[in-house]
Amino acid sequence: MCTFDKDKGPGRLMKKGLTLILVGHINFILGAIVHGNVLRHISKPSKHITTEYTMANIISVTSGLLSILSGVIAILVSRNLPMLKLQIGLLVCSFFNALMSAACSIGLLLAIGLTVAHNGQGLMMGCNNTEFPINARSPVGARCPFDNTKIYDTALALWITSVFLSMVEVGLSIWCFTVGLTLRGLAPCSNNYIKEQLEEAALSRRRRAGFPTQDQSLMGQQNPEV
Repeated sequence: MCTFDKDKGPGRLMKKGLTLILVGHINFILGAIVHGNVLRHISKPSKHITTEYTMANIISVTSGLLSILSGVIAILVSRNLPMLKLQIGLLVCSFFNALMSAACSIGLLLAIGLTVAHNGQGLMMGCNNTEFPINARSPVGARCPFDNTKIYDTALALWITSVFLSMVEVGLSIWCFTVGLTLRGLAPCSNNYIKEQLEEAALSRRRRAGFPTQDQSLMGQQNPEV
């Protein structure tokens, strides 16, 4: 897991970053569609608040945005491996993105479970139903401000897709986090010598460019010309 090739690693990191950006955009768009087609009708009907649906959707949208940011930082790191600030940014952002994506998966799975267990009754809160509770699978008609014939299948299809994408985000974020650990030489990836290799490469570039290295500067200070 803690392996990063100095030659092929940057290309792989860039691909992972582009994938994170793509998956984050799709997850963000799916969250917006769920809110526009489902949750806006049931967020506050008759002073009822569907907390589990609202929170799951907010976490899903936030996870998508954080995945996009993590992907951008991963691409920047792939082009500037020795930069300390970018390495720390990759560590922090990928760590929190992994946590947020995992929370998104759990929240969406909870919403899916509640919806299936109650036959979509929570999705019908915005309808003027009859004397007895009505669910999304019931043949009894209800006056709704939306198309209640497809809300159940649409919500489940979008949520299941978001769960899959969130799990992909978790895997990519963990991979980027291990890359950050490897670049910084932190445990459990402290046995990898990529940090020393990058420092040696940066030192050799400075020598070829004609800039004095740290050792040369110290020698010049110890032996000043009279």
